Amino acid sequence: MTKRDPELEGFDALVGAWDSTATHPSLPGVQVPGTADFEWLEGGQFLIGRSRNEHPDFPDSLLVVGADDDGLVMHYYDSRGVERVYRTSLRDGVWRLWRDDPEFAQRFAGTFEDGGSTIAGLWEVAEHGGTWVDDLAITYHRAGG
Repeated sequence: MTKRDPELEGFDALVGAWDSTATHPSLPGVQVPGTADFEWLEGGQFLIGRSRNEHPDFPDSLLVVGADDDGLVMHYYDSRGVERVYRTSLRDGVWRLWRDDPEFAQRFAGTFEDGGSTIAGLWEVAEHGGTWVDDLAITYHRAGG
């Protein structure tokens, strides 16, 4: 068995069930509830996450986090048929994701709060090499907490 990349250890903080609330600039004033569940694939080499949202404009998604030769990577798939690859890290209480595509760059920072029971996150986008702008804001609360 291959030894688990030590950078994956921080992702233990995500394991479990979460309730979420998301907002997006394209839907002013709308708060979208949802859920997210994270678990380790047997062997502990890959973290699997599944999210569901209660609005037709917000896709449900599946993600897989693991290590490759360049560090940690997250593969993302959603109900629209979108497939993306992000770099990722979870250190010092901040979960980061980034994708440096020149046409549609994205980055996310989610900060753990309340002793790890809340994650306050914001996605930003930069289209066609332009300026970063706020995109999806999402807050996760550990379910049952």
